[in-house]
Amino acid sequence: MINLIIARKGAFRCRICGVSLPLLAITIIMKRHLLFTAFITFALLSCAAQAKDVVVTDVAGRQVHIDTPIKRMILGEGRQIYLLSVLQPETPFEGVVGWREDLAQADPETYDAYAARFPELKKIPTFGGFKDGTFDVEQAASLKPDVVFMNIEAKTATEDAGYEAKLAALGIPIVYVDFREDPIKDTPASIRLMGRLLDKEDKAERFIDFSNQQMARVTDVIEKARPERPRVFIDRAGGYSDDCCMSFGPHNFGDYVRIAGGQNIADDIIPTTFGTLNPEQIIASNPEQVVVTGGDWEAYVPGGAWVGVGPGADTAQARRKLEALTHRTAMTGIDAVRQDQVHAIWHQFYNSPYYFVAIQQLAKWFHPELFEDLDPDATMRELHERFLPLTYQPGYWVSLEAGHE
Repeated sequence: MINLIIARKGAFRCRICGVSLPLLAITIIMKRHLLFTAFITFALLSCAAQAKDVVVTDVAGRQVHIDTPIKRMILGEGRQIYLLSVLQPETPFEGVVGWREDLAQADPETYDAYAARFPELKKIPTFGGFKDGTFDVEQAASLKPDVVFMNIEAKTATEDAGYEAKLAALGIPIVYVDFREDPIKDTPASIRLMGRLLDKEDKAERFIDFSNQQMARVTDVIEKARPERPRVFIDRAGGYSDDCCMSFGPHNFGDYVRIAGGQNIADDIIPTTFGTLNPEQIIASNPEQVVVTGGDWEAYVPGGAWVGVGPGADTAQARRKLEALTHRTAMTGIDAVRQDQVHAIWHQFYNSPYYFVAIQQLAKWFHPELFEDLDPDATMRELHERFLPLTYQPGYWVSLEAGHE
């Protein structure tokens, strides 16, 4: 015979998966413990059913075992928040137990906007980089993450430093994503991968659909019109240093130029994603369009000649700094400068899933007659209103062309 005395309401929390199960806390007086044992067994099995061990293939082609949905993660680059905020906009930092500190330095306007709305981000432990060997494995282990999301460009350094093996020995898997090396190919895969691991697959697919629709507004027109392609020089982080000039090969902004109907002058010179052109190569190529990527890099190069475009940027000041860059040796006598076809665009389009907005703006600069009705500013505003927790602030691009931002 079993007598039950209801004491109060409470909750049983499973230490395996963290799920809270509501129940009535009771005092059980019984001859045998079979009922209580059955209850505990049922609770544990319920939790185990909710935590699934899945095998995913990351963008490096590695098969990784992970218990999903993940609850605790380390962001190997802070700018991965660009996607994370799409997947969980109401609580973008939920589950982030550590992240690299690059966002505050590379994109301080965005960091400040997130900090104003989600001040808890200031309490998240920060890490050094994998590539520069300053990542702290012991610190990472103490935070008990379910996964570490790493950008693909850090893979070689991660392996060389033994981080991958050390974390694996602690039961902490690394999953590689990519928004920088080959974003056109790898970004959709990275979105789907993170969406699956976070149990946010519906949000991931909605964002991919939006991206594809916005890309089609350019690609459909270019494919139909087949316009003559202007020669384009992408000045990567122009003014960041005195050296000239960093640029892109066939991927990243090189891809963006091609999709937008331009011809990247570095395609046959830089074989990989990133590289450098010398002034003589630029002058000889005589680009008809120059696009400088810029941002607020005061943390890296105080008072530098970089062009500070980005959310809420002072576009008048950015335009003055852009004009100053046209006086460098590499710009001597080129068509783009003579015809005021010199522009600046937010550098972080090269490292975020928002690249389709950059492609729209490039297309509008390269072929204004074909894209008169295309409004990249409206696209960026819609992106914020539909997918992001931040209020849109213009300032992502400027131009020396009269009547254009």
